Formats: sequence, C-alpha cells, structure tokens
Amino acid sequence: MNYILIDSEVRTSLLPFTFTRPVAEIRIGILTLREKWEAYLKVKISYKTEEYLRVKYPMTLEADNIFVDPSYLPTPELVSAIQSLQPETALMYDGRVLAYRSAKDIGLRDTSSLNQKTYQDTLIRVQNTWDIFSKNGEAMQQDFDLLTKGRKSAPISDTNRLISPENIFLEEGARVECSVLNATKGPIYLGKDSEIMEGNMIRGGFALCENAVVKMGAKIYGPTTVGPQGKVGGEISNSVIFGCSSKGHDGYLGNSVLGEWCNIGADSNNSNLKNNYDKVRLWDYATERFEPTGLQFCGLMMGDHSKTAINTMFNTGTVIGVNCNIFTSGFPRNFVPSFSWGGASGFSTYQTAKAFEAAKVMMARRGRIFDEKEASILEHVFELTRKWRKY
Repeated sequence: MNYILIDSEVRTSLLPFTFTRPVAEIRIGILTLREKWEAYLKVKISYKTEEYLRVKYPMTLEADNIFVDPSYLPTPELVSAIQSLQPETALMYDGRVLAYRSAKDIGLRDTSSLNQKTYQDTLIRVQNTWDIFSKNGEAMQQDFDLLTKGRKSAPISDTNRLISPENIFLEEGARVECSVLNATKGPIYLGKDSEIMEGNMIRGGFALCENAVVKMGAKIYGPTTVGPQGKVGGEISNSVIFGCSSKGHDGYLGNSVLGEWCNIGADSNNSNLKNNYDKVRLWDYATERFEPTGLQFCGLMMGDHSKTAINTMFNTGTVIGVNCNIFTSGFPRNFVPSFSWGGASGFSTYQTAKAFEAAKVMMARRGRIFDEKEASILEHVFELTRKWRKY
C-alpha cells in the first residue's frame, strides 16, 4: 500500500514551523510525526503539502493510496483501522477526515463521495504550536515504548546516579558520565552516538536524539526533547528543540519550541509565566492577532534559521518567524516577522543574500549543504511573510 501524509487545516496554526516543512516533519516526543507513522506502518511515506515545499518533500501517487492526516499520533489500534480501509472509504474522527483510501488525490475536505467509517478511541493531536511542548510527555512515552520494546539498553557508566533505571535507555554509542538521571516522572532516552557530558542534572521525560549533546553542568526538566545534532546547556524546562539547533550556554528556555538551525546566544532567557499569572496569548498567523492559548506557562516559538545574540530576553508568549536575527538590549516585541534583523530598538529586513550566507556556514558546520531546494523554500517564505514586515 502507498501511504501519503497530507497537510490538514492545522498547518496554519503550526506556523512558523510549517513555513519550512510539512506538518509530518514536526518533532514531538522522540520522533517526527512522519517517523512515528513509518515505524508503525513499516513503510516509507511521502507527503502532500504546499506546492513550494514539494521541491524537498515530494508526493508519490500510485493506483491505490491511503492518505493520512499526520497531526494525529499513531497508535496500534489506529494503524490497524487505517490498514483495513476498503477502497474509496474515509475514516472519520470527531467530525474530521482522519484518513481515506482512494486512487485519487481528492483532499481532506472533499471526501463526501467516499464511504465513511468512524474511529472511536481517544487520540492525541498536534494542532497548535504549544501542543508541541504541552503534549510532549505523552508523545515521548509512546515513542519510548515503541522504540525500546523487547530491546536492552546499552550499558550505562557507573559514574552516574540513576533513579528508576528501568526507564532509562541508551542506544549504541550513547555516552553519559558523572550525571544524575532521574526517570521517575518520565523516560530518559539517549539516541545513537549522543552524549551527556559531566555534571548534568536531568529529570525525565527527556529525549536526546542521535548525535545530540548536553554540555557540562546543565539542568534539564522534562518533558524535554533535543533533536538530532542539537546542542544544549544551561537550564531548560518542558521544551522541544528540533534538529541541528543550539542552546549551548547558560540561560533559561522554558515551555518553548525551537525549529531547525536556530542558535540561542549565551545568557539568553525567555519568560514562560506572566507576572500577573494570567493566561498567555500567542500571535496567530490566520487571524493576524494575539489569540488565547489557555495556558499559564508558554514561552518562545522560534522558526527555522533564527538566532539571538548574547543576553537576549524574550517576553512570555513570543513568536519569532523564520530567518530572524535578534540582538540589542531590551525585550523585542512578542511577534517578530520572518526575515527580521534587529531587536527592541527596531527592525530592518534581513535580506535573503545575507541570511543564506549564514545558513550555508551553519549547515556546513554539521556536514550539511545549503542547496537550491533550501534556498527556493526560504525565498518563497520571504515573499509569503513580506506583508508582516513594516520596514
């Protein structure tokens, strides 16, 4: 069977992260949504996403296809229900199309011609940016159970202090020395060739993905995820950091999400709680105003390729777009459009030529190439977000 992960209406509410990737490439728990679905279905999957993203994320259409909304986290029961779909049938959940089987790419909104089945069990869905960190614990436990079932952890050095070691799993090549790992409140997973340096205090759930690093003396509260080739230090609480991003120095990051290729300067901090203890509002790209999250704790949402200078400070509920460069003292405003250069004293447009130069250097440091596909996507994002830059 040919499976295709199709972007649904949540793509807009997951901006700025979905400016540069399909919904299926969002990371929550240990794996991306695509990696979860591939692990359960045991097949490679393609995408149906925005046209400008297809240069990097193409769709493979065959004579018989199952289209799946990947914003729902897979479970064995859900996967079984999807695999048993008959031709020209849609699986419905809570009034929405969860998946459908068809020879045609008819989209999630135009399935009235299909037969319908209803799925009853409760599912976890990622439909807002803050879901990425607020539902990270549940997603991490599911991924941990999936990845470690029937397997034995690599040996853990006896220089460490382990609490609930049965909930700690190291993949081949993972290293940790002279640290405290407390997995009482959630699992701790160290991916292949990852490293926790000396003197760290880590409270699960915590996922350190392949080739990622925790520098010395960090304090990490779960549920927190550091994606592949990420590098972190300082104090972090309930945050998700996508692959190849760095928050490598002292400073606080809490209830936040960082995209790929981000860098947080030394001693930078974000607020995750308003000083009047009110619920947090976040910038909404659809309504173009700040909308309620219903959360008391909500920090920083930062799109791909954005960076901060040292000692940068962010207010509670700040949204930073793609390819921003934040510096100067004081708090920048709570919404910074993509391709912005500056800080509290004002912004100018971060032109693509300069932005791409920085991207090339950062990606090369991790053995990756900034190619024409990457440039094409970011050029499109530059145009898409022009209306929000008033400078």
